[in-house]
Amino acid sequence: MTGLGTRKADRDGAFSGNRPQRAIIDIGSNSVRMVLYGGSLRAPDTLFNEKVMARLGAGMKKGKLAPQSVALAMRGLRRWAQILSDLGITDVDTVATAAVRDAVDGEAFLDQVRAIGLAPRVLSGEEEARVSARGVQGAFPGAIGAVADLGGGSLELVRIGDGEVARGVSLPLGSLRLAAYAEGNFDDTVRRLAKVIRDAGWNEALPGPLYLVGGSWRALAVQALYQRRSVLTDPHGLELARKDARRLARKVAGMTPEVLRRNPRLSSSRADSLPLTGPLLEALLDRLKPERVVFSSWGLREGLLFDRLPYEQQAQDPLLAGISVFANMRGCPPTLATRVAGWTVDAMPPGWPGSERVRLAATSLALASMQVEPNLRIGLGIDWALQKRWIGVTGEERALMAAAIAANGNQCALPVQVTSLARKERLEAAICWGLAIRLCRRLGGRSRASLQATRLTVEGGTLVLQIDEGRASLFGPPNEKDFALLAGRMGLKPEFRLARNDSAVAD
Repeated sequence: MTGLGTRKADRDGAFSGNRPQRAIIDIGSNSVRMVLYGGSLRAPDTLFNEKVMARLGAGMKKGKLAPQSVALAMRGLRRWAQILSDLGITDVDTVATAAVRDAVDGEAFLDQVRAIGLAPRVLSGEEEARVSARGVQGAFPGAIGAVADLGGGSLELVRIGDGEVARGVSLPLGSLRLAAYAEGNFDDTVRRLAKVIRDAGWNEALPGPLYLVGGSWRALAVQALYQRRSVLTDPHGLELARKDARRLARKVAGMTPEVLRRNPRLSSSRADSLPLTGPLLEALLDRLKPERVVFSSWGLREGLLFDRLPYEQQAQDPLLAGISVFANMRGCPPTLATRVAGWTVDAMPPGWPGSERVRLAATSLALASMQVEPNLRIGLGIDWALQKRWIGVTGEERALMAAAIAANGNQCALPVQVTSLARKERLEAAICWGLAIRLCRRLGGRSRASLQATRLTVEGGTLVLQIDEGRASLFGPPNEKDFALLAGRMGLKPEFRLARNDSAVAD
């Protein structure tokens, strides 16, 4: 494809300050999708995501793809090929899975795809399982257990652990094929599905969670959040104990599509097919007996990206990798966040069991939020913390980041969507993070000199703010109030001191 000049691409091809760099085209059995990625290589941002419900795996006769499905898929693929050319994106990975893999005319279909300038490759069932598992490993570093990737035409199962991926299997249990097993009552359907799983050699208890990957599983997680009336909207990372997952499977299986459509976040097509996932989940729980299930929005497409990274990038923390790029584009470079996090470290309560990575992430978002309109920054910052898809963070950790962002804006009365997610004492600690960030940034306007000439420490029951004598004027009425507020929140007495030697350096 013809590329655009870099300067023109930077000017015309930006999404939220981000230039799309990589594309994945996933030719699945149910949908055909293109996703454009930018941002951090370790935790890429989705800049464009579009699908066409071509249903290549449905309506096949004598093993041939339905002409109307092929025509619809090709219409979408031609559109995307044009978009890729216009944006100058040449790093494109086009993969096809079960429907094309199984069709007798699959190669003829791929010839049409090649004719429009794409270079498709067919993944075997084992390859599909491995790549999906790599996506889960990218999202959940150190994950041990198994991955169940539910597509339109097949279900891939693969065990993972210690950074390794075992040989997987591909079963004809895709969402488009589940109706063939749904005869009789719920338990009869579960038994038929469980037999297929057992006959494939999957009949032992897992040592860890079962990670669920694929659009149908995500829809199930969205329904679980809806039933809980959760303040969180991202299904990624949702965990359910086995008994709760079993309860969800049975409840959804008994719901009609009309009832499921009351969930505004479920499409009509997902509402139609979602009840069939209930017996499949129950069968997996019966055969594998996982301690819990974890829903992963990272799967095959993200696995393709993660698999290409060198080891040192794969080893990066995905939360910090994603937030550092996001915050940098909003006025908070990683070096600044690191300096401020170091300056505020003594605002941590004694014996605090929390995570420094979460505190650094909160610092980055809090500083970035200050570049937003004053009347928007707290609400938007809280939304960043709670609703944006960050990788490697729990619901409680999201709440801690939100609390720090709010306190940085001098709002210590937290909204219910924050307080409902975390324990009070942990939120109180995060409020202290935010107040310390506020003191730090307002003390010297975020200048490097002010950070080097000042120091915050705890000495017994006293919070000490020390400033080099040469910059004593930095301590003015606004930050005097900030300092008193922080000390009071920590249950300490504030004390201001001058240091006799000026150790600061010029900016």
